[in-house]
Amino acid sequence: MNIADRLSFFPALYNVTEYPKMGMWLLYFTIVALSILVYKLGFAQKLPLGKSIMIYIFLAAGCTILTVLGIFLPITEGLVVAALILIIYKIRLHQSKKQQVEAK
Repeated sequence: MNIADRLSFFPALYNVTEYPKMGMWLLYFTIVALSILVYKLGFAQKLPLGKSIMIYIFLAAGCTILTVLGIFLPITEGLVVAALILIIYKIRLHQSKKQQVEAK
């Protein structure tokens, strides 16, 4: 059985089997970027700078585990879907608020 056949989309895209060091870093940065996007779109609140820095440090540390799991599991793909859903939600929320202001 070939390991390359069992890879998820993004690890296969980044050629993790051929270039493991570079592929894993690309996968890690992709997961971190998507996690930050999902956090900002769905969960972020106005916080002091120190607390925000701590959140992003722990988010980056947690993404290390997600990167290891993301080799064979669709972690990155799930983050892409979550980001798309939250983007659509934010757009519709903005349109709804805009219509309410215009109706008044």
